[in-house]
Amino acid sequence: MEQDFKLPLLGDRVPSFEAQTTRGRIRFPEDYKGKWVVLFSHPADFTPVCTTEFVAFQKRYDKFKELNCELIGLSIDQVFSHIKWVEWIREKLGIEIEFPIIADDQGKIARLMGMIHPGKGTNTVRAVFIVDPKGILRAVLYYPQEVGRNMDEILRLVKALQISDESGVAMPANWPNNELIGDKVIIPPASDEETARDRLEKARAGEFECFDWWFCYKKL
Repeated sequence: MEQDFKLPLLGDRVPSFEAQTTRGRIRFPEDYKGKWVVLFSHPADFTPVCTTEFVAFQKRYDKFKELNCELIGLSIDQVFSHIKWVEWIREKLGIEIEFPIIADDQGKIARLMGMIHPGKGTNTVRAVFIVDPKGILRAVLYYPQEVGRNMDEILRLVKALQISDESGVAMPANWPNNELIGDKVIIPPASDEETARDRLEKARAGEFECFDWWFCYKKL
């Protein structure tokens, strides 16, 4: 049973698998090389909270794509159920779900990725795995069945990871609306005395701002 709930570790390459989806078969992460991916699981098709989540993801799909990021859904349902649910969402709610949904009816991928909900049978949790263009797992979010996800936070997290990679900076709490430094980003702390002294000199010269040598920040 322990294997069922084992999560991949941040910084590891995500496990590879092949799967049937509502948009055809995929090989993950090989088919998504060069792209960011949000792989997320939901407990079951034809459930109210999951329906609101899929609508919310779809309404932000263009924003994810602007970040070179693809969405992939998953649950332990057959592909026929996924197709019928997607049809229902289109016919009843007027929303076309454009991203693939994995049919993990044997639960193999859910166990591989630690998505099974302990104590609730074979249902998958509301898990979110953010994978970078090299297939490396960069972030994991877990939600209980009773609480739907905040898709704007997932978008924010993808964007923050991309900026951190590109600029070698860290992002403050609630970025880009931090209570102390607004939309500015944090320069990694100095790791030796010389760099610490240099930080304060550069701050005095106006290259960036500091509360102290270990807490410096700047505009992007």
